Amino acid sequence: MARWIAGIDVGGTFTDLIALDPASGETRIAKVPTTPDNQAFGVLAALDETGLDLAELSLIVHGTTTTTNALLERKLAKTGLITTQGFRDVLELGRRTRPTSYGLTGRFEPLIPRELRLEVPERMDAAGEVVAPLDEPALARAVTALRDAGCEALVIHFLHSYINPAHELRAAELARGQWPNAYVTAGHAVLSEYREYERGVTAAVNASVQPVLDRYLERLAHELRARGFTRDLLVMQGNGGTVAAELAAKSAVNTVMSGPASGIMAAAFTASAAGFPNAITYDMGGTSTDVGLIRDGVPQVSSELEIEYAMPVHVPMVDVHTIGAGGGSIAQIGEDGMLKVGPQSAGAQPGPMCYGRGGAEPTITDANLVLGRLNPEHLLGVSGRADVDAVRSALEARFKGPFGFDATAAAAAILRIANDRMAGAIRMVSLARGHDPRDFVLFPFGGAGPLHAVALARELGIPRLLVPARPGITNALGCVVADLRHDYVNTVNKPVPALDMDEVHAILAQQSADGRRLLEREGIAIDQVRDLVSADMQFQGQSHILSVPLAGPAPTREELQQAFDRAYWARFGVELPEIRAVLVNLHTAVIGVRPRIDLAALGRGALARDSAGARLGERTVWFDGGWRETPVYARDELPLDKELAGPAIVEQLDCTTVLEPGCRARLDRHGNLLVEV
Repeated sequence: MARWIAGIDVGGTFTDLIALDPASGETRIAKVPTTPDNQAFGVLAALDETGLDLAELSLIVHGTTTTTNALLERKLAKTGLITTQGFRDVLELGRRTRPTSYGLTGRFEPLIPRELRLEVPERMDAAGEVVAPLDEPALARAVTALRDAGCEALVIHFLHSYINPAHELRAAELARGQWPNAYVTAGHAVLSEYREYERGVTAAVNASVQPVLDRYLERLAHELRARGFTRDLLVMQGNGGTVAAELAAKSAVNTVMSGPASGIMAAAFTASAAGFPNAITYDMGGTSTDVGLIRDGVPQVSSELEIEYAMPVHVPMVDVHTIGAGGGSIAQIGEDGMLKVGPQSAGAQPGPMCYGRGGAEPTITDANLVLGRLNPEHLLGVSGRADVDAVRSALEARFKGPFGFDATAAAAAILRIANDRMAGAIRMVSLARGHDPRDFVLFPFGGAGPLHAVALARELGIPRLLVPARPGITNALGCVVADLRHDYVNTVNKPVPALDMDEVHAILAQQSADGRRLLEREGIAIDQVRDLVSADMQFQGQSHILSVPLAGPAPTREELQQAFDRAYWARFGVELPEIRAVLVNLHTAVIGVRPRIDLAALGRGALARDSAGARLGERTVWFDGGWRETPVYARDELPLDKELAGPAIVEQLDCTTVLEPGCRARLDRHGNLLVEV
């Protein structure tokens, strides 16, 4: 009987899996190397590691980096664009910014080259009135030209289609009659929002990754079916929700950043269950570090993400700040002669030097090993004992000449620089946005997060940490607990006093109805449907937009104004009653709430444990100030009543937690490690 639920997250270095049986509370986990050439092989290897028969699985939820990697590496489908006459270069002109803030250096390559961007006569004005009709013969010629040029995907992007999509709808209908596949994207269907540049880039991203994601999911589904899995496959989206696999490729842009989103969702679920609705999330993996903010149990979501220079992706995504500092980040001497860490990474292949797979560059993981924070006998992904002496020799050979560092000093410097970069990322999502980090719990996860968390908490004045039961597979847990979610946005762009409130209510009602129809089409078991309604607003004459939560789908004019006033005061501490507010966009997130998972299953075994079995011994570990004999504990053997005093090392399969001197820690009933800094 199919009863297990599996969450699988593909990271840059490892593919993580957690499988739960909701009836018995039994859990199984797996962590295997990611297979970059075809992520499906890593997914299948993780499933094999659990020993589960795939026929026993009732649901698989998959977080994938396929689309994100395709964008960052520019391994995209060849895509053509048809746009309004005179607007061929919108994607290249952008916002008059530069790749580097100072100087005239830097490169920029648009997603769609100029020779594949064609124009046709048609025109809408900003009120949605037809200025020039769509020239259908010209459209047919453009479609033929792009098809003959070898384009696999097509974008239709017309001026002001967000306010009146009639021309885009007709053009897409005609294009689909000529196009050899289903990869035709109408810009307004992906993002019905003003700003032609951002909407065009978002549509171009969707079209160029659509075939890549579709092929990957088809390969994965085929392999799963061949092994007996015939149930539902969901794909994690960047907004923190999931979508049925058969619908995922249609809106492929929504899966960008799905990996960081799954971690944030797991953190929100876990921290709220533990009594900490306000949390700063700190996800340090093998390649990068992602940080985010959770307030009142709700992850912060933004529609202003820019993947890289000149690549704004304006669909709702969990708001994370990412830096290139992971366990595999390489330490090197920069052109200025200074020691730098990242953003280059050793990745899954060859990995850090201590993995013994041919890596020749020192990394953060190598530094932690040299300082005694990692166990050379049980390093994940390494068969046998890691060669610490070889890593020490490599560090000295690299850094003794330039800096006079021995291996210990070099490793300590690498950690200090890495910690400083990661603390800066946390400041970006907290202090830079008006939040005091001391009001939050720090939620570290990822394979390397708990190694550095106490040092970061001390640096930022954060009083406590909540280390989840399985830090290294938290992203996979996020896949398990995430709900179905579909987001909708429509532009209004009118001052609040001039609004037609019937129109506002009709837009919100239509968004809600569209989301419910999609949930029904997916056919996934859900407990209830709820809407999260918000508005993008600004003062008249300003360009900066604030996202304002609304209480429901039928706000009054006064409620809109009051909600904006509260949001503006909370963000800037200023009241400006003499300036009119403008309602720019209306958003609805339609959420299909899936059956809840009891996290207590992850910590249930701690009730009957004997504290004597938890202590594994001692080893010499370096802390700020020198080497200290430090007790080492097995996380999986810690009982609920056991309190640990730092310094201490807590080891488990998927990660190691470092408790620095002066810290105290204990398990809660969910299996989380609560650390007082």
